[in-house]
Amino acid sequence: MDTYKILEIKESVFENNDRQADLLRIDLKKDKTFLLNLMSSPGSGKTTTVLRTIEALKDEMNIGVLEADIDSDVDANTVSKTGVKVIQLHTGGMCHLDADMTKQGLSGLGTKGLDLAILENVGNLVCPAEFDTGASKNAMILSVPEGDDKPLKYPLMFSIVDVLLINKMDSIGFFDFDLEAVKERVKKLNPTIKIIPITAKTGEGIDEWADWLRTEVKNWNAN
Repeated sequence: MDTYKILEIKESVFENNDRQADLLRIDLKKDKTFLLNLMSSPGSGKTTTVLRTIEALKDEMNIGVLEADIDSDVDANTVSKTGVKVIQLHTGGMCHLDADMTKQGLSGLGTKGLDLAILENVGNLVCPAEFDTGASKNAMILSVPEGDDKPLKYPLMFSIVDVLLINKMDSIGFFDFDLEAVKERVKKLNPTIKIIPITAKTGEGIDEWADWLRTEVKNWNAN
């Protein structure tokens, strides 16, 4: 006779998070605030990309940034120097943000008057892909030094994002990185994904990325 129960809770946890995420999107829609969930592994260039994005769009949009990390405020301090609203979120050891955590962060940041809120998620290619944050769109960065095999190793991440930024293109000559192979692998997982090669450090490709964001923010507010 069994002396304990085994309770499978994973599905219900995700279902509850998905409901919270849908409600958050409704609120953001009412406020006309576009939330971008930006994901990647550590060291891919997320913060540099955020800085370039702010530089490209700050004269035409009110921008706020949520910096999520297990600890430290290094990234929030860096972003604050641009003059945009920024808040640092500490996850208490968790390797992702869920919808409720994102809602708390947005409340602390304050979305009134914000056109674009950028959530720089915790650096990880696994956990963040599993949780809907309530974002309007999901984006990820894959940097050239990480290798072209990442879509094979982390298929869920590549399958749930709307746009893929392939960063550090200026270093492609130093690594065994097949850009066309990456595009083919990603398109098999996600046929409608937008792929934009960039070098955040120099600004290469940022115009195309900024144009994509402009269109998405406009569409978000129009519907």
